[in-house]
Amino acid sequence: MKQRTYSGSRWEAQASYCRAIRSGSFIAVSGTTAVDENGEVVGESVYQQAVFVFAKIERALGELGARLDDVVRTRTFITDMNQFEGFARAHREMFQDIDPAATCLGVSALVDERLLIEIEVDALLP
Repeated sequence: MKQRTYSGSRWEAQASYCRAIRSGSFIAVSGTTAVDENGEVVGESVYQQAVFVFAKIERALGELGARLDDVVRTRTFITDMNQFEGFARAHREMFQDIDPAATCLGVSALVDERLLIEIEVDALLP
């Protein structure tokens, strides 16, 4: 049985996907950006956007019975790798002593030019 959660993003309905899905003990969180419930971009730096994104991911995990401690992998897409330090700082603040497997890729653009970072995670429940 699959359990889904949605954030209300306009892109979820447009592209037909959920914020996160749980199947058994596995949870996949879709690529998440710094867009709030009103459709507004939050934050002007990679660090600010990453902090917002991680909070959004943490909420989605919680709705499916998981915590950040359950995250086993993160995948991050940044439009400006010169801002990697801002991402690294936010990732360290969220995952210190959890240390998931992590990937960070530079990309040319995201769905909105104001978005600087997109993050997805996988979690595994005990």
